[in-house]
Amino acid sequence: MRFRLAMAQMRTEWGKRSRNLAHAAELVGEGAARGCSVVLLPECLDIGWTHPNARRLAQPIPGPGSEVLADAARRHSVWVVAGLTERAGKSVYNAAVLISPEGEVVLKHRKINELEIAHSTYAAGDRLGVAHTPLGTIGLNICADNFPDTLVFAHAMGRMGARCLLSPCAWAVPADHDNEKDPYGGLWKDAYGKVARLFDIPVVGVSNVGWLLDGPWKGRKCIGNSLAVGRDGEVMAVGPYGEEAEALIPVEMELTPIPARGTTISPWLRSRGYEGP
Repeated sequence: MRFRLAMAQMRTEWGKRSRNLAHAAELVGEGAARGCSVVLLPECLDIGWTHPNARRLAQPIPGPGSEVLADAARRHSVWVVAGLTERAGKSVYNAAVLISPEGEVVLKHRKINELEIAHSTYAAGDRLGVAHTPLGTIGLNICADNFPDTLVFAHAMGRMGARCLLSPCAWAVPADHDNEKDPYGGLWKDAYGKVARLFDIPVVGVSNVGWLLDGPWKGRKCIGNSLAVGRDGEVMAVGPYGEEAEALIPVEMELTPIPARGTTISPWLRSRGYEGP
């Protein structure tokens, strides 16, 4: 299956939930107008990652925040992937959702590999899943879930049949980071490429842009640099770098059927160079 995906590298305004959700809905419409069937938005786009008032501002999913995006998905007949701050009982989660063109939340992921500085803000996710869609089987995770030492999550979803992996992100650097001297993104290119080549799937991560105005990383800036890697592990698209570098980048996706499953997948993976357990 071939389709066009919009990498919606969105500016997130710190703590301004209604404005951020409305802007995300606008970007969904822009992606649809540019012929995209899927719009991928950043991590915690509603209030910003590690916002100190996350416990007060978090909302249930489904809930008012996800419904703004569900309405946009319905109006524009597209799939939407977005990172939101979720309240579930007494817990707050860093969550991602896949919303269908009918406005249904068909998959939800709660970030597992959360940075230590965010442990007081978010509870840890405790499950993985994939969604079987007309476009192919889609897996979701969030940002650091794709660190090189946690690719076990991507491997698990690959074995579940995921034929692409989509990841809302919030890539932040110190305020004085010089991208010419120290180009950002090598870690992600390496990690995404390993998964893509092994499982023959595209992997896409989309980061927000803007300043972190409070919390444990106050003074850092999110800089976009969103990344799409193809089935061969080669870079297909990179978003612009910078705290003001909002952009919508269309990328052509190709999802192929998985050639093996169950006990037959291990020999297939070994034939592609896998040497793990």
